[in-house]
Amino acid sequence: MKIPSDGKLLRVFIGEADKWDGKPLYEEIVLLARKNGMAGATVVKGSMGFGCKSRMHTSKLLELSTDLPVIIEIVDSEEKINAMVPLLDEMVKEGLVTMEKANVIMYRAEKK
Repeated sequence: MKIPSDGKLLRVFIGEADKWDGKPLYEEIVLLARKNGMAGATVVKGSMGFGCKSRMHTSKLLELSTDLPVIIEIVDSEEKINAMVPLLDEMVKEGLVTMEKANVIMYRAEKK
């Protein structure tokens, strides 16, 4: 698979406890990206953060660690990233979705 050197980076900021059809939202977004032939997706779990409601989420206190921040990052061509946005609009009820230019330097897998 080839990604143009002028790709796009899509980031989805949500909470670990967010759900889609009863399943973890971050898992469903990654599965959707795979189903739609995206080059790859990565989930990063944060140890501390807050969102639009300014409610603190942190792993330091047990009672605040039930909904840690999660970021899903997807890099691909502009066309494929743009096709994901309407799908995310339906799935992400509370969160932040950003898109920015990505200068793809290399994307390769080991040849078998």
